[in-house]
This record gives sequence, structure tokens and C-alpha cells, in this order.
Amino acid sequence: MNRYIAVADAPDWGALLDRAEYFRKHPHADTGLGKNKTLLQLFYNSSLRTRLSTQIAGQRLGMEVITMDLTQGWALEFTDGAIMNENKAEHIREAAGVMSRYADIIGLRSFASLQDRHADYEDFVIHQFARNTQVPMLNLESAIAHPLQALADSLTIRQFHPGHRPKVVLSWAPHPRALPQAVANSFVQGMQRMDVDLVITHPQGFELNPDIVGKTPVLYDQRNALQEADFVYVKNWSSYQDYGLTAPHLTDWMLDHNKMQLTNKAYFMHCLPVRRNVIVTDEVIDSDRSIVLDQAENRIYAAQAVLAELLMDGHER
Repeated sequence: MNRYIAVADAPDWGALLDRAEYFRKHPHADTGLGKNKTLLQLFYNSSLRTRLSTQIAGQRLGMEVITMDLTQGWALEFTDGAIMNENKAEHIREAAGVMSRYADIIGLRSFASLQDRHADYEDFVIHQFARNTQVPMLNLESAIAHPLQALADSLTIRQFHPGHRPKVVLSWAPHPRALPQAVANSFVQGMQRMDVDLVITHPQGFELNPDIVGKTPVLYDQRNALQEADFVYVKNWSSYQDYGLTAPHLTDWMLDHNKMQLTNKAYFMHCLPVRRNVIVTDEVIDSDRSIVLDQAENRIYAAQAVLAELLMDGHER
């Protein structure tokens, strides 16, 4: 594996999960794999779990980790053939080229604008970095994908597997802000590569990209979808069709104790941060069936697994 920008970049999801599981059980294994190697993390957007977990993962593998806030400093020009006579001080060709000389793996976080669906779904920023680097790229969440989160989510479901083919429900929930579809997109793609029964539930008008959803069942009745669920993953996303639209007034989609009673004693999941008593009630997130902290911890092992794969691929080249 020479890059990890999307779930599809992992040729064998099961094998990558096996490696993440190995690091979950042996978190300080392979400490010399990244010796004399540098991970450069670039952030256009704020981060808590992604920044910390990926840094810890790199350090546990023996890497030096450098983190940069790209909102501080000069703006980069991403368009080829641009006449750079305005506010852009450096072209991505030179910036990414220099970074490639300084680092062995480059991670980038850059969110969706939620203004132009076509531009966001080209995932222009991370792909321009990837085209102009000579080292592996790692997606720390882009406009349309969060594959590190998806791997951690898959590892969490494996960790709490009920012993039968589980029913996993991805449910939309209200939020006061318009949020991207990145987490939901990658979660769906990850679950589609696992032996689970995935159901998506959301209000009409909040369908995800049909190319990603594929044949996964979609229900507009949340209570019906929750019946006999083993895992309930709640997440807000704005509309794909009416791009960027949100609906904070649909408060009846918040997950509460009564709805969880419809499930098969389901585990509650969320990628965090979460708006308490908007997305989910205190009673649910504070219950003994909430595994959000395990899910967050698994971000470290997911990042270790991906970094290890990228490092080993680099050793083979």
C-alpha cells in the first residue's frame, strides 16, 4: 500500500484490520519500523483525535512527527498554469516537492467547503498534494473521506463483535451546523467490506452519494431501522442532493434511551466530538453500552496499522 487516501486504497481490508488488531494487543510492537523516518502532518482544519492519535502512532513506530498548521503562513496555489500575480505565494508543485524531500510520509487534513459538490467530490486539495509528492500520502480527513476513522470503527466493531453476523445501523442525527459527509462515506465503505448487515437511516433529503451507498438498504423510519440492531452509529451529515443543507429542527432524530430499547442491547458509537442532547442524550452516551472511548482509542491502532503498511511499502521500493 503506497497511499491511504480512501478506504479503497487498502487492497485487503481484513489484513489491514488484522494489523490494527495486532497493535491493539501489542501497542508498542515494531518500535524500530519508523526509525530515521519522518511523518509530516498538515492541517487546514482543527483536530483533536486525528492529530493526537496519528502522532502517537507515528512515535510508537519510532518516527519523528512534525505537525504544521497550514492556515498560518502564505496561501498555496493549486491550479496548474496559474498566473501567480495575486495573493498566492507558492505553487503546490514546489511546496509538495519540498515536503517530499523533508518527510517520508505526508498526512493532510482539509475539509469540504459544502458550497460546490462537484469541487468537493473531486477532493481537489488532497489529490493535488498526492500528485505532487514523491512519498506516500495519508488522509487525515478530506472533503469526502475519513478512512482512518473508518478503520478504527471497523476495528471497534470487531472488538465488540457479538458472535453472530451483526446488524449495524448508521443513523443521521440533527446538528446546528452543516457537516460534511466524509465520516459517513468512509464508514459505509468500510462496513461494505465486512461481514455485517449494514442499514442506513436518515430523513428524506439526506441521502448520501448513491455511488457510495450502492445496494446498502436505506430506511427513512429511524425506529424501524433500529430494530434488533447490534451497533448504532449516530452521525450528522448535510444533504448531498441539496448540497450543504442541514436540518437542526429535526430534533426527533436525536438518539435517546427509548430508541435504544428497540435494539438488541446495541452498542452506541460516535466518532466524536459529539453534541450532547442534540445528537444523543446523556443517558445513552454515558451508559455501559457506549463504546465511544474505545472507538477513539482505536484511532491510535488504526493509524499504527496504516503507517506500518506505508513504511513497509517504502522499504520495498
